[in-house]
Amino acid sequence: MNTLTALIRHWRDDPGGTYRTWFLWDQRLKNFRSIRRGLQVVVSDIEAGTFGTQYRGTSLETVVHCVAEQRQMFKGADHAFLWKPKLRIPDIYENEENQRAFGRFLDTCACCTTEAELLRAVRVLDAQKIKGLGPAAANLMYFLHPTLMPPFNTAIVNGYNALTGAKVKLGRWEEYLALRAGMLRLTQEHRDLLSNDLGAVAALLFDLGNGRYAAPPREGDAVGVQAWQADLAQVRADGQAARKAQEAAQAQDLTHTQVQGWLRDLGLAMGFDVWIAANDRTRPYGDATLGAGCLSTLPPGLTAVPGADAVRLIDVLWLQGERVVAAFEVEHTTSIYSGIVRMLDLALGAPEHAVEGLYLVAPDGREAQVREQLQRPAFTRVRDLGVRYLPYSELEQHREAMARFGQGLKAVEAIARTLS
Repeated sequence: MNTLTALIRHWRDDPGGTYRTWFLWDQRLKNFRSIRRGLQVVVSDIEAGTFGTQYRGTSLETVVHCVAEQRQMFKGADHAFLWKPKLRIPDIYENEENQRAFGRFLDTCACCTTEAELLRAVRVLDAQKIKGLGPAAANLMYFLHPTLMPPFNTAIVNGYNALTGAKVKLGRWEEYLALRAGMLRLTQEHRDLLSNDLGAVAALLFDLGNGRYAAPPREGDAVGVQAWQADLAQVRADGQAARKAQEAAQAQDLTHTQVQGWLRDLGLAMGFDVWIAANDRTRPYGDATLGAGCLSTLPPGLTAVPGADAVRLIDVLWLQGERVVAAFEVEHTTSIYSGIVRMLDLALGAPEHAVEGLYLVAPDGREAQVREQLQRPAFTRVRDLGVRYLPYSELEQHREAMARFGQGLKAVEAIARTLS
């Protein structure tokens, strides 16, 4: 086994590495559609001339904030898009031509399907020479085409350079495209260990670049290989300790799955059909799975609506026949943006199937954050739909009484809080 293969195997097993904490994170893929939907709003705002002249309060801020909450890999992703008035960068806020070029770039990336089209879109944007807007925009492209366009940040570049001996630099699209070519080669060479989703190889390079691992020495350096193997063993030991600390912290809190289970049991007790998010149904819960006793398919009327793929990922739905009575998004630690987009797809995709109750279910300590997020201009439509906040503590305290005596949504409405 060569040293790079050994490194990848260690990385995949490391409970503190980005493979397990981010790439295998059960909420990661649920956010892709939300970010894609958000980028469509950005394009629409630019086309309509309502985007604005600064970053704060724009639809771009909302979607980039969602990207930045994708754990370690994208922390600080919003820095490249923040309006820096003294430097007049990135010049997509005050320069209308550049703003429209950026909008066309996002629209092209969202609509195209081939590698050649994506590369052409990059070259067209690069030719615009927009001051301060470099390949940080590749982080947006990744969520549109994860098998073709890798993420891009300082740690990924540093990791790639340390691993390969290359000298890729930040800030230029041609450097990004060279990095991309190398990442595709690494993925192909280690296709038995790395996913074709380029987030995997990017996460590996990220851990190399931020110093979690040392780059493996060149073949033939026996002393270097021995020292490097010792470093890997220490990283693994540190990761085990980190996992134990993380598990201890989680034991003191309610989990996303627990709350979904409460809502499932409450809905069934009240006589509703219950749908559990398609990617959560097989999770262990109690003596069975979270989807036990629930619908295995959505009613045909819902599978035919625009945005049906997103509706399937809503955490919990209560239904009567074809009608959705209530929708619940459990936002344990993640951005509320993804859940809101899924609710919008449900509420606006089939207006003839009006939903009585839309609820964001979150820890009590997140109420202020939820209210703050909903003040964003991009969420005006959400406020109009009457989405309500359901705190964990109220659900935990009253769910048994609600199951015994509650009828319809009256009991839920009694403990939910308005967000308008």
